[in-house]
Amino acid sequence: MDATVNPTPIDRLIDALAPEMEAVNALIRERMASQHAPRIPEVTAHLVEAGGKRLRPLLTLAAARLCGYDGPYHIHLAATVEFIHTATLLHDDVVDESRQRRGRPTANLLWGNKSSVLVGDYLLARAFQLMTDTGVMRVLEILSNASATISEGEVLQLTAAQDLRTDEAVYLQVIRGKTAALFSAATEVGGVIAGASEDHVKALFDYGDALGIAFQIADDLLDYGGSATETGKNIGDDFRERKLTLPVIKAVAKASDEERVFWQRTIEKGDQRDGDLEHALTLLDRHGSMEASRKDALDWAAKARTSLTGLPDHPLRDVLDELAGFVVSRIA
Repeated sequence: MDATVNPTPIDRLIDALAPEMEAVNALIRERMASQHAPRIPEVTAHLVEAGGKRLRPLLTLAAARLCGYDGPYHIHLAATVEFIHTATLLHDDVVDESRQRRGRPTANLLWGNKSSVLVGDYLLARAFQLMTDTGVMRVLEILSNASATISEGEVLQLTAAQDLRTDEAVYLQVIRGKTAALFSAATEVGGVIAGASEDHVKALFDYGDALGIAFQIADDLLDYGGSATETGKNIGDDFRERKLTLPVIKAVAKASDEERVFWQRTIEKGDQRDGDLEHALTLLDRHGSMEASRKDALDWAAKARTSLTGLPDHPLRDVLDELAGFVVSRIA
């Protein structure tokens, strides 16, 4: 790491948990192998080795260590969380017909939809094998529930994404499914495997839930106000894919009749023309939708930080506190 650059909270987690993450990475490489289907590690490696920060498994490791765990199974759970996350990315890119992920061509673009879906299914199966290694039934319950919630959130998004009647409550339900469910499961199972008290486990769940919501709102904001280098996606992808994310939902709620016709044409009917993205940005600015969404993200980040106060005093608690601020610093 360049000494002149201040390390981010994610960098600090990586440094603090380096031996554990090395074990997690080794376990991931071992379990994504396939004796009979070489396409599986080929597709998986493309995504797993794409340079992501592995934030979700880091959260599991940090939660376990924060609660005093000294056994081996937080490694299994961190790998499980990463496999579930990778599987959802493979499936999402097929559903969204995405062509870029983390600045690289998506797996479905390179190998086709069939391979992406089936390899995603394989990774989910591997995830369940990994979590059973712990022998802790509550861990299985948490992660299996999270997997179901993620799928439910994705299906809800399919039906709600292009319906202008979608409100902020439905949006929150969608992002709790597609993003926050795995964040909260990642932190919660770290506490459970460590044998933490119920109060501490609940605090870890609340932290992951609020962190995930703040993270996703920030991500949705960046789709309209970030850069392709920063997001790894093309700016305006959500608009082109006709997704009703929070900034648009807020703008639609305040839209005039003329503006509503525009949103119906571009989002509900999918009739998008040159200049429509720029006009959409004008409407978001006119109604203060970006700033209102930014405030929501900051409020959720504050909730995440508050939830940590009852946890044991530990250097990693301080890093998690800073992480909550960091995930929204991209939109500050």
